[in-house]
Amino acid sequence: MVRGVDIRYDLAGVGAGDGGDLVWGHGLTSSMDAEDELGLFDWAAIRAGHRVLRYDARGHGASGSTPDPEDLSWRELALDQLALADRVWIGTYVAGGASMGCATALHAAVTAPERIDGLVLVIPPTAWESRAAQVGAYRLMADLIEAGDHETLLAGAAAQPVPDPFADDPRWADRFPEVLAATDPKRLARVFRGAATADLPAPEAIADISVPALILAWTGDPGHPTRTAARLQELLPASELVLAATPSALATWTGRIERFLGRRRSA
Repeated sequence: MVRGVDIRYDLAGVGAGDGGDLVWGHGLTSSMDAEDELGLFDWAAIRAGHRVLRYDARGHGASGSTPDPEDLSWRELALDQLALADRVWIGTYVAGGASMGCATALHAAVTAPERIDGLVLVIPPTAWESRAAQVGAYRLMADLIEAGDHETLLAGAAAQPVPDPFADDPRWADRFPEVLAATDPKRLARVFRGAATADLPAPEAIADISVPALILAWTGDPGHPTRTAARLQELLPASELVLAATPSALATWTGRIERFLGRRRSA
């Protein structure tokens, strides 16, 4: 039980307590299982040299949920992450994640800077001035789910651009229909309403983060625009930005994370 909710988690890998631990958060509507099916990272390779804590965020996967959408804001999810790390006796750690998980990591770094030893920020989402349109889209999606209008919802999802590295990957188009079919509608609508309450921390707060950061972004995705990634690189004084436009570029991400974690362990 973490802050009133049962959280499914997995803690595995080599090493502990030396700043090399990675605590990882997945993206909106995703889960540990969904990430594994997409195969974006080779977790076995990362765990061969580092201890990794992964989990299903509140309202996602096999974890519990709560009725208030505000509980699913990114700041609240960051508090969940910090509490989960406490539960498994992780003190300082590298906070990482994709999309919503990236936002969770940044909020954790702003909320408890003494706990965060580094950041792995993957496909940063819309933020600040670009956030309003995405908020409107999330509210519309929640309305359609609650109305049972899956046809309109799926048509809208199908019309969204496919990120460049997945242009020829048929698995991408299947992701949202599978989530819609497998998730309780009330729970899924709540997830989108929670995302509509969220934004990245204010730029000035991010600029105060001093730990090293690895920023991994792909091109061709308006929901995860490269301008957010570029702005984070500007704000974070010790950051590296890597863009991927092809599957081969995407395949380098596991190795880049391994090397980043190795540098944090030896620092």
